[in-house]
Amino acid sequence: MKFKTKVLHSHKIEDQHGALNIPIYQSSTYDYQDFESGRARFSGQEQGFIYSRMANPTVNALEQTIAKIEGAEQALVVSSGMAALSSIFIALCHQGDHVAVVEPVYGGSSAMLSQTLTRFGVNVHRYYSDEDLLERIHPQTKIILFESISNPTVAVNDFRKVKKAAEKVDAITVCDNTLYSPYLFRPLEHGMDLVMHSATKYLSGHGDIIAGVVAGSSSLMEQVRTVGLKHVGASIGPQDAYSLSRGLRTLPLRMEAHQKGAMHVAEFLENHPKVERVHYSGLKSSPYHQVASESVGHFGGLVSFELVGGEAACQKVLDNLNLFTQAVSLGDLESLACHPATTTHAAVSPELRHEAGISDSMIRLSIGVEAPEDLINDLQQALDLV
Repeated sequence: MKFKTKVLHSHKIEDQHGALNIPIYQSSTYDYQDFESGRARFSGQEQGFIYSRMANPTVNALEQTIAKIEGAEQALVVSSGMAALSSIFIALCHQGDHVAVVEPVYGGSSAMLSQTLTRFGVNVHRYYSDEDLLERIHPQTKIILFESISNPTVAVNDFRKVKKAAEKVDAITVCDNTLYSPYLFRPLEHGMDLVMHSATKYLSGHGDIIAGVVAGSSSLMEQVRTVGLKHVGASIGPQDAYSLSRGLRTLPLRMEAHQKGAMHVAEFLENHPKVERVHYSGLKSSPYHQVASESVGHFGGLVSFELVGGEAACQKVLDNLNLFTQAVSLGDLESLACHPATTTHAAVSPELRHEAGISDSMIRLSIGVEAPEDLINDLQQALDLV
């Protein structure tokens, strides 16, 4: 079954009233009828809902849909992308374990690993390319975290090299696939162990909820679910789960528009005299064009570029855009723009930003579904002011 069809028909549930959409079960607790049924449910001998922190019918239906479209045995939906990341690492890491991260990653992810995970005695090793990881991976590495497309440099990490590195040391691979979405790339189908998303972004697509997703094998997901829901309490509410389910149904349509627009914008920027460098793997000039074409075949909806004139030039452009909203996040219907060094990656040290290729002259664009020519005209008038 094609993805477009699967994403529309995987959400159906058995409802006593025949509802076509997932109902919102706005209840914190559930009647388990009698003493013995309560004992059975709490001991795990009987299936059934107990308390919405652990499971909710609306959320459960959404998780089944995501598992189907990701090709996973299980999926977990939580309250944010950071809740998803935290649930994974708290569940799977122990004191003394070694973790590898291919930089750059989202600033919050990088900060969580270096400022929180290390406090529990976990060793974090940073690598600055998939090749660097493959050549220098620490022999005791337990988990490898990488983004399919790095944020905000839009570098494409070759999952094949990550897989080889993991096989060398028998490590668990965690792919943050937020910037591709499962419509463009499904890491589990290519041998990755876990896939995660900030579902706030493309999966939702409307900029109105905060959510996170993890999917993978039952053996790993049972650990992540227990920690994420029972211990950390990262549950998502049923109304947000409903909104995410609704947004998910238009994912293929939106991703095609995002990617088409991004290509047009990147081509325009590449030929502008005030632009020093464009980061978008769809461009043939990109060092990641070949690997993206061969490994995934798609390029996504995020474009970054560096301006002649540094931070001052970035401020001038950003403050004079009209169609692009100056805001963080990405994957909304509307186009967004930000300066990563002072926003999304402000918590990352200047040294690490430099190592990861995040310069003070970089602007990140999340291309929405507007007409590309209108976005280009907006960028042109702002660049004219520099």
